[in-house]
Amino acid sequence: MKITCPRKEFFEAVSAAGTAASARTSVNILQTLKIEANGSSVRVVGCDGEMWVERRFPCLVDEDGAICVPAKLLVDIANSLPEGDVHLSTSDGTNVLLTHGASEYRLHSLDPIDFPDAPDFGGESNLSLTLGEFREAVDSVIFAVSTDPHRPGISGVQLNYDGSMMRLVATDTHRLAVREVVKEGLGSNVSTVVPAKALRAIQSLPFPDDVTINLNFGNGRLGVATDSAKIVSQLLTDKYPNWERVVPAESTRSWSLERDQLGSKVRRAMIVAKDSANRLRFKGNEETLLIAARSEEKGDAKEELNMISSNGDLEIAFNGKYVLDALEPIAGPGIKVEMTESMRPAVFRSADEEKMYFCVIMPMSLM
Repeated sequence: MKITCPRKEFFEAVSAAGTAASARTSVNILQTLKIEANGSSVRVVGCDGEMWVERRFPCLVDEDGAICVPAKLLVDIANSLPEGDVHLSTSDGTNVLLTHGASEYRLHSLDPIDFPDAPDFGGESNLSLTLGEFREAVDSVIFAVSTDPHRPGISGVQLNYDGSMMRLVATDTHRLAVREVVKEGLGSNVSTVVPAKALRAIQSLPFPDDVTINLNFGNGRLGVATDSAKIVSQLLTDKYPNWERVVPAESTRSWSLERDQLGSKVRRAMIVAKDSANRLRFKGNEETLLIAARSEEKGDAKEELNMISSNGDLEIAFNGKYVLDALEPIAGPGIKVEMTESMRPAVFRSADEEKMYFCVIMPMSLM
């Protein structure tokens, strides 16, 4: 194999495919990227055994062929090189030569025959929406996905579509984020749980927001395919928890605040709160919200902002990072926090679009 391509296109392809390669497996081939040159294009594929990410781009191919190169090593090298042409060639079947100007790297490779091919993902059901709509919806909830390896059932986002509304739900048991997109004609009815890793790979597709993508579901997998990219992922099979019982049925107290003001004051108080598990104390009265943080090593922090409240005399503690994450998807200027008591979950939502997005946060101890 012998190819020449611009460094930028090469790096974009290997970094995208590299998101699927596994760094924690004992299966060496899954730690590599398969690079296949054929005709006038190059295909780069990464796989962890459950997800495949493929990127294809035009390239000057002097000699067809395929190799498997360690993913992280290749991404790091491509990222560090300046702009210009990258030349990649095989010599004796066990080494790969990568050159860029006066730079030269000889890398070990594995036999591409052992690299697993992406399986079929069928077409039992499908959704069609713009990449911008998809990115916005996923961004609204993906921060709440669990990263606990012992809780694989909630390591993804629950996705449901009933013909008129698409709902995305994510939780790590400490918080719950829900996003609803009301839109008819997206496609078939769907009810599944998609791994967060696959959603991030789809979000990073190299297309503008107005490009329409097709999400295809079948054979227990999700697949997205275009002329220059392909993503196939196993869907999660564990039963998703009954998240609706976590959402308070009613509230007896509320705070109405300016989103940007609350965010900036929480962010400042977090400078001190980092040493105390990000704990912030929120104390409200009719017109004022006091935010306080304490660190045994750094000292105390206090921030204050105006608000409009309904029965808002309450002191409650939250993880400040969770509050900032909950505020990020809210587009409007105002937010509303709905509560009952200091040890009951609170609901953060936009003051303007109450049913489109909300985030439930479990409180921390006030001690």
